Amino acid sequence: MSARLAAPLRRAWLAIWDFVVGDDWRLALGVVVALGATAAVAGAGATAWWITPVVIAALLGLSLWRAAR
Repeated sequence: MSARLAAPLRRAWLAIWDFVVGDDWRLALGVVVALGATAAVAGAGATAWWITPVVIAALLGLSLWRAAR
């Protein structure tokens, strides 16, 4: 890969990483885990729509608690 192509790709990757992960990698990881768990449970044939909102609400509470202390 030439340097002319690598530099813009690297900048794009870093911009996407900064947008997704942002200030707290734990929240990004929690969202990925929640989506994976939802997919796994749905793939098993169970109702799974509720998993992601519950995990997101818990992550929000955890984030607010960490910010307030």
